[in-house]
Amino acid sequence: MTYTLDAFVKDAQAALKAHSGPAGREQVRVLLEKLLTNKAFVEEAVGAAAPLGARKLYEDKDLGFVVLAHCNAKPHKSPPHDHGPSWAVYGQAIKHTDMSEFRRLDGGAEAGEAKLEQVKSYRLEPGHAGVYDVGAIHSIDYPEGSRFVRVTGRDLDYVRRLKFDMAAGKAITIESATAGAA
Repeated sequence: MTYTLDAFVKDAQAALKAHSGPAGREQVRVLLEKLLTNKAFVEEAVGAAAPLGARKLYEDKDLGFVVLAHCNAKPHKSPPHDHGPSWAVYGQAIKHTDMSEFRRLDGGAEAGEAKLEQVKSYRLEPGHAGVYDVGAIHSIDYPEGSRFVRVTGRDLDYVRRLKFDMAAGKAITIESATAGAA
């Protein structure tokens, strides 16, 4: 039987209810890899006919997690950033995304002076997913046409997050229209 978005949502709900910490998020990563084996889901969610940009496929009103489709027309390289009090699981569907993980060396957790060290770098290929826990600092770099499914613990439009300017040694609050209310 084909693994569907509905089955993924039900299994993710069960995993996150049973394990609210890193173990539950790891289960979501494994489940997302399973969902990415469904060629019909991939084609519908992020295939050639899917709308460009990011869009919500599902938002859980009780647990707060969000499933998003990312269809990227242009290449992009993000600065190192975190997801604040949220976690994220990136599941590659088409092409690839180069991921880098960082550790903050200055002991800080807020905006201001910041020093980072890159600790890991790897490529997410189609069918593979990576989990980025609460406070994890990472960057993404993908080519034109890269497409992935991302699950976040909360709607990031309502979360204060940080991005890092490594050259200037600064952590900067990511501004969004709604993050100020977080």
